[in-house]
Amino acid sequence: MNNTTMKNIILTKQAIEYKTRRIAYQIYETFVDETEVVLAGIASNGYTFSKMIAAELEKISDLTITLCEVTINKEHPLQPVTTSLTPQEYTNKALVLVDDVLNSGTTLIYGVKHFLEVPLKKFKTAVLVDRNHKQYPVKADFKGLSLSTSMLEHIEVVLDGNEPYASLN
Repeated sequence: MNNTTMKNIILTKQAIEYKTRRIAYQIYETFVDETEVVLAGIASNGYTFSKMIAAELEKISDLTITLCEVTINKEHPLQPVTTSLTPQEYTNKALVLVDDVLNSGTTLIYGVKHFLEVPLKKFKTAVLVDRNHKQYPVKADFKGLSLSTSMLEHIEVVLDGNEPYASLN
């Protein structure tokens, strides 16, 4: 019996692939007039998810996809946000901030705040799972699954390995 059989699986590998593809199409439709889109994934699962979206976008569009890893200290979100690209590399470009789960909105709002300090052409957000428990006025423009959960429940997203999944514990 493997580790995932004991968990309440809410997204299987196939469902994650389907939702990733759908989000890629939504991003392409939103940015159809652009030549380049920056996918800024919040480390570490958000960045992994942004790479999955990028792979799908490359299959369906001729957009130039630039990946950017965003590091936010989730325990101390007021500490400076760092990115693998310099601000000049995403200035006046279309950008999507990507994370795996939108819980309270803390991580996403501090990520949004960071990117608002630089002029962007268009700015959207994408998450695999939106828990609907926001403490901040932030929303996901593209989401794979919306789920109303209790504050005591935890969503675990595992994207690395051969069998990615999301579970509710």
